[in-house]
Amino acid sequence: MRDPYTVLGVTKGADAAAIKSAFRKLAKKFHPDQSTEPKAKEKFSEINTAYEILGDEKKRAAFDRGEIDAEGKPRHPGFEGFGAGGPGGFGGRRPGGGFEGFEFNFGGARPGAAGGFDPGDILNEMFGGAGRRGRASSAPPPPPQRGEDAVAAVTIGLAEAVKGTTARVALPSGRTLEATIPAGIEDGKQIRLKRQGHQSLVGGEPGDAIVTVRIAKHPFFRVDGKDLRLDLPVTLYEAVLGAKVNAPTLDGMVELAVPAGSNGGRTLRLRGKGLPHAAGGAGDLFVTLRIVLPDESDPDLAALMRKWEAQKPYNPRADLG
Repeated sequence: MRDPYTVLGVTKGADAAAIKSAFRKLAKKFHPDQSTEPKAKEKFSEINTAYEILGDEKKRAAFDRGEIDAEGKPRHPGFEGFGAGGPGGFGGRRPGGGFEGFEFNFGGARPGAAGGFDPGDILNEMFGGAGRRGRASSAPPPPPQRGEDAVAAVTIGLAEAVKGTTARVALPSGRTLEATIPAGIEDGKQIRLKRQGHQSLVGGEPGDAIVTVRIAKHPFFRVDGKDLRLDLPVTLYEAVLGAKVNAPTLDGMVELAVPAGSNGGRTLRLRGKGLPHAAGGAGDLFVTLRIVLPDESDPDLAALMRKWEAQKPYNPRADLG
């Protein structure tokens, strides 16, 4: 029997939680009813014995002092005979000759003993009543372990996110499948595709596919919670004189009234033209006017601006200091 610390892969300074965690991990890996590992039965028996020692505070202390071996059997190096320890005890040498009886008592450390320490309790918790292999149990054996979930991602457009769509999803295995994306989904949300993940190695159900939905950046709409924002170019004369102009929404073009004398940067609201709320209704579309001059310089416009500067000067930055 190997050193129990080596068997569980922990150091001698490991605390009880670390030892229990190591045992659970190894028991899950080598449980004979589920494991496909070579010699799983022998390895499971070895880690079970190791935990019977290290998982019990008194037995662990006795092992560390050299009073019991790796199988939990009492030992005392250097004894010359049995003393008055009685059944289960050994004679320890007393200074000056003779032996002084001592006895090992670990509170019923025998597996399954009343009031004693029993790793089977943890195994029952882990494997739904299966406990130690071979122990009688009235509970049915647990179902085989399911496969692992597969993680994937898909990118859709903003309009598709609002209205819902279907999208091809590439899984890590190389397989692709069609996924239904619900209407109103938000960027970064996940959908679960049942039984589309990795296959189980022990005959259980396949895992699920967990798909993260990403929404591609729109060419001119910006998402602000459930609202949308849009920069809308307008001409100088539309801003000065006022006009009705076409503005895009997710539902198509609408007519927007630009008030006369509008400054660049003025924001107009189109109610209900944003993203849908889960409880009904939708956010708004905020349209910010951006005054755009002609692409080529215009002598008449330049002359008008010089006349305006001379006859009707004003300072829009007066409040800045």
